[in-house]
Amino acid sequence: MRVHLINPSEVSFGTAVITPRWLYVLAAATPASFGDPSLVDETLVAVNPIQIQPGDIVGIGIHTANALRGYKIGKIARERGAYVVFGGIHATLYPNEAHELGGAHAVVKGDGDVVWSRVLSDCSRGTPLPVYEGGRIEASEFLSARWDLVPRKRYMWASVQTVRGCPKHCSFCSVWRTDGQRPRQRSSDLVIEEIVQLRRLGFRFIALADDNFYPVTLTDLRLAAEQHNTNRLNELKTIRAERFSLMRRLAQLPPDTIFFTQITMEAAEDTEFLDAMQAAHIKGALVGVESVTPEGLKDVYKEFNCAGEDLVDRLRTFRRHGVYVLGSFIFGLPSDRPETFDATAAAASRAEIAFAQFVMLTPYPGTVDFIRWEKQMEAAPVHVGGIPITRRWLIPQGLRPKLYWPHPTMSAEEIRSHTQAVWDTFYSLKAVWFRSRFIKSLRARLAFVLISKIYRQMYADTGIATDSARVSRSARWARWLAKPCQRLFAASPMPHLEIPRSWGASAALEQNTSASD
Repeated sequence: MRVHLINPSEVSFGTAVITPRWLYVLAAATPASFGDPSLVDETLVAVNPIQIQPGDIVGIGIHTANALRGYKIGKIARERGAYVVFGGIHATLYPNEAHELGGAHAVVKGDGDVVWSRVLSDCSRGTPLPVYEGGRIEASEFLSARWDLVPRKRYMWASVQTVRGCPKHCSFCSVWRTDGQRPRQRSSDLVIEEIVQLRRLGFRFIALADDNFYPVTLTDLRLAAEQHNTNRLNELKTIRAERFSLMRRLAQLPPDTIFFTQITMEAAEDTEFLDAMQAAHIKGALVGVESVTPEGLKDVYKEFNCAGEDLVDRLRTFRRHGVYVLGSFIFGLPSDRPETFDATAAAASRAEIAFAQFVMLTPYPGTVDFIRWEKQMEAAPVHVGGIPITRRWLIPQGLRPKLYWPHPTMSAEEIRSHTQAVWDTFYSLKAVWFRSRFIKSLRARLAFVLISKIYRQMYADTGIATDSARVSRSARWARWLAKPCQRLFAASPMPHLEIPRSWGASAALEQNTSASD
């Protein structure tokens, strides 16, 4: 009996940008009695069914975008006599679907860190349960990943998680509904140990794969103080202090170590936090801008963001403090008009963000948007290839619409073509080279250009273009560019790197109470 863990993908690029962390966390959760699991990331290479034998246990992690591919793998594995177990956010939301369409013997809902060993034990006895409730475990139970199993030369970036959950409630996001709004934050000791292990292996670019690296805002602290909620205020201060403690230790790592994370726009108000990020080598952050207009922000329940010139200035604040932004924008909001696309492209340019992604409004399961869209579609059901459009992830890739939410003034193709044009403009070679001017070394500028082009090819053309030839051409370009780019991102192993000293949270708390005083 062997354990297989599979990350499904319709397209394999040979080299990937970021390690799929869940594979290596579940590898750590696999008891030694089962041996080292076989890890297959299909963004690198497609699964080989012959390697799956009767009696084996196959764990498949799915999100909405790769669910259909995951179900295909599950049925193949079950036909070969293996036990099939699904997990991930999509399986958590639709456990019955994994049973009906993916051949699942069992489905794990929620966090898998703790419950996975029980699943394996039950399968080994031939008595798997249909559903296992992994729940939302506490941060003290989060497992560090088995990075000793990673194919070092196949990934550009590694990934480490420091916190799960997000206190926001954006209408397009499912994180706060599945991972919760209470931040569950790992201790800096465990985070640092994992990062040092990766740096010893030669990874110097590491994504802090958090739902929100900035879980406590200055507004949160102010409101708790104004409400005289002492318990809440102390809780927030403790979380904030642990953030600073972690960043002080990150700052002690070799200076060529680079981190990237995800935060909300409100961090721009907290220059003390941004300065700590810069000192900690957190050079980049994905910031959900979503819209450049007040109406657009209202559409997505994100009115705490800024719009117009205030938005441009807020984004420039990140750069002034040494944090370079990957801005995320949504097109197809009810308030969008044809001029919105040019306005967004202009704002992204004026704000001097390093990277950007321009996505079309898509209702994802588990979100407020999806619930609202699903209810709207009840009145006039739409089917594509015999499949309800409200189960769009089950529609074959080539038949899937590019836009699902009817717009009051623009057609789906109009929104798609405008979105494609913004990607093309922002990621033209001339524009990318101009944006790279903040980088000093030619080698680093070249890496910036390569990753920009790969990002566009992987996430724009393969997801937005309707021309199949363009999609295929983009996939080929991504494969060709990925390998030399990986070499540019790699560093020499540092097997003797020591773990930075601990900076106690209590000491950090004493130095960071001024924000709420």
